[in-house]
Amino acid sequence: MTAHGEGGCEIWAIGGGKGGIGKSFLISCLGTALAGRGKRVVLVDADLGGANLHSLLGIGRPKASLTSFFEKKVPLAELVVATGIDHLGLLTGAIGSLDPDHIKYTQKLKFFGQIKKLDAEYVLIDLGAGTHFNTIDTFLLADRLLVVTVPEITAIENLYFFLKNTFFRKLVHACTEQGLKELLRKAWLDRRRHNIQNFIEFLAHLRGLSPRLERLIEEQLDTFTIQIVLNQVKLRQDIVIGHSIRSVCKKYYGLSSRYAGYVEHDDLVPRCINNRQSFMQAYPASRSAGQIELVADNVLTGGEVSL
Repeated sequence: MTAHGEGGCEIWAIGGGKGGIGKSFLISCLGTALAGRGKRVVLVDADLGGANLHSLLGIGRPKASLTSFFEKKVPLAELVVATGIDHLGLLTGAIGSLDPDHIKYTQKLKFFGQIKKLDAEYVLIDLGAGTHFNTIDTFLLADRLLVVTVPEITAIENLYFFLKNTFFRKLVHACTEQGLKELLRKAWLDRRRHNIQNFIEFLAHLRGLSPRLERLIEEQLDTFTIQIVLNQVKLRQDIVIGHSIRSVCKKYYGLSSRYAGYVEHDDLVPRCINNRQSFMQAYPASRSAGQIELVADNVLTGGEVSL
């Protein structure tokens, strides 16, 4: 994992397998927290089918959007709009006539190339829900990989599905570059014949197929560390769920992760959303705001919630 993009900015992507878990809320708050420390920040609303990040910043929908970049080749730097919050800009994902399914991987690479050149120290990307290739590819191109979930079984199951598919996609890209894609594809199709029960068993099977593939898997695992954020915590016992997720990621998927923090349920959040207010500006002294500041600290330093 790189420390910073080529142009000096560090890219954070925030994903998760389920909608309605607070990704947009969290990224708006983290961006505001970093900007409040005097850092130059640009938020990117990459939920191309339902961009709403502007609402959480207390502004109307910008006229400039990513549509102009993908359809008209307008440079990203010309599409960043002011948010009314010092040091914080926004690239909105309103897509007009653009079909998100038609965005090519080469376009996404160009997209990230221009993101790295933005006049910012941090660029935070809000992804759409689900495991569409566009969502996963955007997630994988970031420097820091954050995932959000809530203490509900369906959301947590969707998170595991998202992580499994994300790492598999990363492995596919790497195998394609090294001429090992067919070996990977055949192993996946034959997994039931080999009685492979879970993803970590599948990785162990792959390691035994080829020394090159074994080295490639280790390289990909070494550059794949997830930072977990638990949102909408209501009970003290909910807090330990983050540690449980971390353990499951390692035991059943072989994936490294850190429990970067949690944010308690707060009735002030929907009030802010309905009133089109920035939560961190409206309630900077709230418990939730303090927890978000701690998440930002842990993401920056690699810190974790202690047991």
